[in-house]
Amino acid sequence: MFDINGWELVIIAVIAMLLIGPERLPGYVAKLRAWIRDLRSLAEGAKDQLREQMGPEFDDVDWKAYDPRQYDPRRIVREALFEDQEAGVARAAGSSGMPPAPAVYDPARPTPYDDDAT
Repeated sequence: MFDINGWELVIIAVIAMLLIGPERLPGYVAKLRAWIRDLRSLAEGAKDQLREQMGPEFDDVDWKAYDPRQYDPRRIVREALFEDQEAGVARAAGSSGMPPAPAVYDPARPTPYDDDAT
């Protein structure tokens, strides 16, 4: 959520209850409940409006494909790097028939530097 674990959330809730006090707590809980209901009805209204505008195509849409949680930048970069390596291995193997030797780190050699990339 906001990088808050369960115990931190419990401590924040206890501190909030102590600061608000027992006499005002039911009013704030009622306001929170009304706010959550309004938010749900707003989301349902937007969903109904989208369904009305799209028509029967709305049910055919794969909504999981549009989930932003699936776009982990680390995974995307890792997959892109491995795709390039696999394509290079396939090209090299196709030209000589032998897979290329794996690159080994040699601390005596300077690190490759690309002027165009920097």
